[in-house]
Amino acid sequence: MGSLQDLVTNKYGFDLTEQQEDMVIRDLELIIEANATINLTRIVSWDSAMCRHIEDSLAGVPYVLAAPDGLYGDLGTGGGFPGIPMAIVTGRKTLLVDSVQKKMRVLDGVIHELGLSNQVSTYAGRIEDLAKQRRGEFAVLTARALSSLPSLLELASPLLKLHGRLVCYKANPSDAEMESMRKIVRKLGFSLPEMHQFDLEDGSHRTIMVFQKVSKASISLPRRIGLAQNEPLA
Repeated sequence: MGSLQDLVTNKYGFDLTEQQEDMVIRDLELIIEANATINLTRIVSWDSAMCRHIEDSLAGVPYVLAAPDGLYGDLGTGGGFPGIPMAIVTGRKTLLVDSVQKKMRVLDGVIHELGLSNQVSTYAGRIEDLAKQRRGEFAVLTARALSSLPSLLELASPLLKLHGRLVCYKANPSDAEMESMRKIVRKLGFSLPEMHQFDLEDGSHRTIMVFQKVSKASISLPRRIGLAQNEPLA
């Protein structure tokens, strides 16, 4: 991979400052260092991580920038991707969400090291519980390799404010997954997604789907913890 600045400008259509590039790269260095003691990522090769974590994360920047003003949340953030790079580039107030407390403690340290403590915070808990505490507070959410589309829509719906966006990162969603999504997308208050397909620099295929919250869900949400994944609505 050549210059990260050139890549995002030429391929994804936004500018990255030198300071932002330095911070994004430092974020990856810190995550790889921490990965020696806690499993944050299976990708430990620098070149692969630059592509699969950094380029992949930044590919969603234009869709987060286009969302309404307000709070950004990264669901199932894991090692902080795309959440921390997204926060660095967009400047949005950010909440990183994951149920694994050990991972969130590591990310708290990374956030402090990067000087982002006034902008980025973590939530170590279940998404369903967060939805009870912060209903309708988010302007935009991302979810990367977290769950199936029907589950993601259900989990995101109560968190988003009207006209908020859910930006889903997928590799190759199956026809069955897409059909299940279409069956419930309106019920959960979303419009059908914009779809953007591309290849990362290593040739990996990606699909980004952008859903907009257009109405309140027609069912009571959130459901009991675990039902979105274990007993999806479609």
